[in-house]
Amino acid sequence: MCTEAGTVAGTEAGTEAGTEARSPLASPSPPYWAQAVSELCRQDPVLAAIIGDRPDDRMTFRGDPFVALARAIVGQQISVRAAQTIWGRLDKAARDLTALRISRMRMATLTGAGLSQRKAEYLRDLAVHFLKGEIQPDRWPLMDDEAVIEELVAVRGIGRWTAEMFLIFHLLRPNVLPLDDVGLIKGISVNYFSGEPVSRAEAREVGDAWAPFRSVATWYIWRSLDPLPVAY
Repeated sequence: MCTEAGTVAGTEAGTEAGTEARSPLASPSPPYWAQAVSELCRQDPVLAAIIGDRPDDRMTFRGDPFVALARAIVGQQISVRAAQTIWGRLDKAARDLTALRISRMRMATLTGAGLSQRKAEYLRDLAVHFLKGEIQPDRWPLMDDEAVIEELVAVRGIGRWTAEMFLIFHLLRPNVLPLDDVGLIKGISVNYFSGEPVSRAEAREVGDAWAPFRSVATWYIWRSLDPLPVAY
């Protein structure tokens, strides 16, 4: 089953449960997905079992950089389900989730969708950065991961974790290991250490064995814990 999971490239994952219809900005899985699955299955029997239990699951990505960053901000420090619920409400309230629209929405509307005051401020600030041209997505494909992260964390509300989610889900960088992610650390603990606490160094050691497809392995570790696919 694990090998079969890697043979069909470009198949969309199942519809995200309950809170929103699939966005037209959600695209098929990255072009390297099949190769990544094949190599990870061959290298890591734990991942082989996780992938084999989910032969039709694949990450989808967002084609709009503002939406991708906004979703990552919404998802900070909350569960996948909670993030999807809030995003669905925000999508309904905005009717057109663009930087211009978010910049014009009242704070009461943003917080009414379930955002904290701080996250609402972060979204507004992100929108202003896009509208003023202070964020230039066209440059990022030519920049390495750390250079993109450095540029993004200069924006209020975007830390390393949010930048790494953007690298994985929008820029489709295949080898990101987000060690600040609670779900990744928990998943490594559950799947590799029988639930025992895991240090950052131990998690890095496990993750380094997944190179050059650490992003893909991370996504499957998330899936081992949560019935809803992670998507930013």
